[in-house]
Amino acid sequence: MDKYLMIKTRDEMLRINIEHILYFEADRNYTKLLLAEGIQFTFAVNIGKIEEMLTAQISNLNTILIRVGKSHIVNKKHILQINLPKQKLLLLANEGKPRELIVPKDPLRALKDSLETEVLGITKGTSVKESENDENKDR
Repeated sequence: MDKYLMIKTRDEMLRINIEHILYFEADRNYTKLLLAEGIQFTFAVNIGKIEEMLTAQISNLNTILIRVGKSHIVNKKHILQINLPKQKLLLLANEGKPRELIVPKDPLRALKDSLETEVLGITKGTSVKESENDENKDR
């Protein structure tokens, strides 16, 4: 079943399929929303209020969208690459064109660790090779 987010302001209302969200980006008292199809919206609402709306409307929010630092909420399903030294997060949109976000190292590292734990079952400080070696010992 599709999950939808409804964003209401004084003058407008937007209903969005969660799967189509690429990211939210803070810009002072405004928040930019970019959909995977390349469509962009700007709201006169800060990103904290957007996060409150997300939390109130979507159960298991962190399985789909995750806050990355002070300025971004990204859709985990669209993450293609995390580059810590360059502080870059690459998201793949539906049109096949990657979108690059510049994110501070600490939130980016936390995102990387979270995804590794979620996808690979690796805890912080354990490399992929160490995890593979542990699996081979069990066989």
